[in-house]
Amino acid sequence: MTGLLQLIIQAISGAVGGNVAGKASKKLDLGSIGNTIAGILGGLGGSQLLGLLGIAGDAAAGSTDITSIIASILDGGVGGGLLTGIVGFIKNAIAKK
Repeated sequence: MTGLLQLIIQAISGAVGGNVAGKASKKLDLGSIGNTIAGILGGLGGSQLLGLLGIAGDAAAGSTDITSIIASILDGGVGGGLLTGIVGFIKNAIAKK
């Protein structure tokens, strides 16, 4: 059950991070739904990638102490923001051609 809780936290914080990144830069904005979807995928993927690299610490192990929950929120938010920015950049590069 703790693994599912971590995934939910990462998905929600990824969605928030994606929307913040999209609204912070109008050039990278994918719209509300696009930012949310890219953010969720980035939050889940980014957290898992950091866990595999050993950077995420206890968050990847699935523990539910406050430190691992905060780490999951940060990992998910940053991952969501990064993926939203990357997808927005690619979308703009394709549109300019």
